[in-house]
Amino acid sequence: MTAQIPDDIAKLSYEQAREELLAVVNQLETGGVALEASLALWERGEALAAHCENWLNGVSQRLEQARAKHEQAAGD
Repeated sequence: MTAQIPDDIAKLSYEQAREELLAVVNQLETGGVALEASLALWERGEALAAHCENWLNGVSQRLEQARAKHEQAAGD
């Protein structure tokens, strides 16, 4: 995902971004939102999803690094 992440979203924790993303998805699924507002919600949802993905990728990299250090220490 290469969506631009606005500053207000970039400051959110993973949990905050995930909760807001769920709220956006719920609003879009329930309908009743004007087309322009739906587009704005969709764009915000894309940015929130990208932010969550970035968080998860960072955690995955940290886990891999920790695993590699552990395996290296065990091999010494």
